Amino acid sequence: MSAEADELYSLLVPLADERLIVPRACVAEVVRYSAPQQEAGAHNWMLGTVNWNGRSLPVVSFEGTLGKGVPAATGRTRIVVFSGSTGQLKTGFFGAITQGFPQLVRVNRDVLQLDSTEGWPKDAPVLCRVKMINEFPLIPDLERMEAMLARESLQA
Repeated sequence: MSAEADELYSLLVPLADERLIVPRACVAEVVRYSAPQQEAGAHNWMLGTVNWNGRSLPVVSFEGTLGKGVPAATGRTRIVVFSGSTGQLKTGFFGAITQGFPQLVRVNRDVLQLDSTEGWPKDAPVLCRVKMINEFPLIPDLERMEAMLARESLQA
């Protein structure tokens, strides 16, 4: 197998105090931030919806799903649009706010190691933390995030 087949193009997504690392193929687009329309009674991590390509896109704060405060929007805030994979969301996509532009990186077994440090709630959409050179990004559980959003939309 070639060395290129063992590498995965990924994005480091900056949050307020953390970074996420996700395969590039999971991200449909990164768009300019616009304030979501909030829904009454939603969890604090569910920021509301924005219009994206004629669709109502649910937008979350990943920090909020970790039990932390939702960061204030700044001029660097963006929305990372994730492609759904479970079919639980009507639009097939959801967004997460980010505190800057995601950075494209190539990862392979040599630069990525499992890190046993936790520090997030049991029900948070996190698979694990990894060590990548000098970074310690979280690998999000995007399927759990979709399920959380599907439950949220049923309750709204």
